[in-house]
Amino acid sequence: MSELLSSIKIRNLEFRNRIFVSPMCQYSATDGVPNDWHLVHLGSRAVGGAALVLTEATAVSPEGRISPADLGIWNADQVKAFKRITEFIKSQGAIPGIQLAHAGRKASTKTPWIGDGLVPESEGGWQVIGPSPAKFSDNYPQPKEMTAADIRKVVGEWADAAKRSLDAGFQVAEIHMAHGYLLHQFLSPLSNLRKDEYGGSLGNRMRFPLEVAKAVREVWPADLPVFVRISVTDWIEGGWDLPQSIDLAKELRKIGIDLIDSSTGGLLPGAKIPIAVGYQVKFAEELRKEAGIMTGAIGLITDAAQAENILVTGQADVIFMARELLRDPYFPLHAAKDLGDDPKYPNQYLRAKPK
Repeated sequence: MSELLSSIKIRNLEFRNRIFVSPMCQYSATDGVPNDWHLVHLGSRAVGGAALVLTEATAVSPEGRISPADLGIWNADQVKAFKRITEFIKSQGAIPGIQLAHAGRKASTKTPWIGDGLVPESEGGWQVIGPSPAKFSDNYPQPKEMTAADIRKVVGEWADAAKRSLDAGFQVAEIHMAHGYLLHQFLSPLSNLRKDEYGGSLGNRMRFPLEVAKAVREVWPADLPVFVRISVTDWIEGGWDLPQSIDLAKELRKIGIDLIDSSTGGLLPGAKIPIAVGYQVKFAEELRKEAGIMTGAIGLITDAAQAENILVTGQADVIFMARELLRDPYFPLHAAKDLGDDPKYPNQYLRAKPK
């Protein structure tokens, strides 16, 4: 069997292959509650053969949403609606995971196909928060600098969201520390301008994200994994970078984080990102080697041979896929055929299985 289609065990969870569905915002919820769109979107990737199906960035509080149409996990209605989805994902042999997130200064913004920039409070927006009172860009909201009490409150919201996620049937939690959202805002010296114990030195800038990771790990069962997504680099001089990410990954491993989902960018507009096939894979490889932690590779990984090579050469332990799984929810089945494995088609689809 190919590496891509071979199983992998993380803690006590057995994943049927190394293809993981990356979180992809759908901007289709009302009051944070998942609906039929989310059932079909996430469920079809489970039917298609992926091993782990992660939700989009799911806010730990109403103020943590990127847009008013984002998912949330701050109340019982959301938990109840998610149960239907997690049960279906499990019934198809996949593992349901949730990405827990807070957008910070990038919150209260428009659904992308409607427009760009802030949603004013008069139209359903809200006051956003961040490490410092510095906007993401001119047309984004003005953040309120978080106090120590605000920080403690948000740590508690993350822990409570993790507990609700368990009640909803999720088996993997991923903490979102990437793409310019709240925890990334604290990590990068370009957005964290604080002078207290949460700003300045690398240790201080890591303090809040590590407090969140510890709080989630403490409430998540010891036999189930917790992942962290980070942006390994801001792609801007003087910003967050690979050496700092290695230090962060080492600290996360000590807390009990099992895998780093290795992405990049998102902190500031205008960063010059050298986008090319597999352009982020090298970061997963470096973190795996230098921090001694499992990693997932992501970023323009679009075919089975490419994904197989990443795993065989030891650059990562799993492959996170986004756009390619939007284009083809059944990519894992097609990849199995391409790599000479036996695709495991659902019984209902066996008549379509290639001979």
